[in-house]
Amino acid sequence: MTKIKVIIPAYNEADSITHVIKDIPKIVNEIIVVSNNSTDNTEVNAKKAGATVLKEANKGYGYACLKGMQYIANQTEKPDIVVFLDGDYSDYPEELLKLVSPIINDDIDFVIGARTKELREKGSMTVPQIFGNWLATTLMRLFFGAKFTDLGPFRAIKYHKLLALNMQDKTYGWTVEMQLKALKQKLTYIEVPVNYRNRIGVSKVSGTIKGAIFAGIKILGWIFKYSFK
Repeated sequence: MTKIKVIIPAYNEADSITHVIKDIPKIVNEIIVVSNNSTDNTEVNAKKAGATVLKEANKGYGYACLKGMQYIANQTEKPDIVVFLDGDYSDYPEELLKLVSPIINDDIDFVIGARTKELREKGSMTVPQIFGNWLATTLMRLFFGAKFTDLGPFRAIKYHKLLALNMQDKTYGWTVEMQLKALKQKLTYIEVPVNYRNRIGVSKVSGTIKGAIFAGIKILGWIFKYSFK
């Protein structure tokens, strides 16, 4: 039986986190919600819904993901697959089955849930997000011959391959770092089209000009760093 663990970074997602957890398929062995310094009822609601709740005081998407990975590393029984999923209910957690299937059935290392235009709810991605995705994936195609079309946060990866990536980014560059390192290490990968809807609550990144700018700088920084290695 394939062991699957889900890591959900969450900052003030009290209104959405229960929906996310309840829609995750039962094949998942453990759901790990990492509260990224939340000040609302995110932690209480996540526990009530049956998730393991961790606390990460340092704000940053990467900080939260690394906290979840550290927790798994300290467990005796390791998973075969780790899935990363946002806590805002913009993704459809039940589509996790679509992401892990290529890993289980076809031995693919890494799967990205691609938020294709046809499957996106109107307004679910901002103009800066759409442009940022296009720019980042275009540069990755030009510099590395990549076939990525999205930096979607809903993703699944073999656990031992995730460890080998030696992830480091603490904030906005987490997703692109993973994809760049997957390319460098020649991991097998595919994208699976997923549905995407308007999130519950306000985005902490794309919902602010500051967040969008810093995310863009981080993403481009990782790409250019790897381009000249």
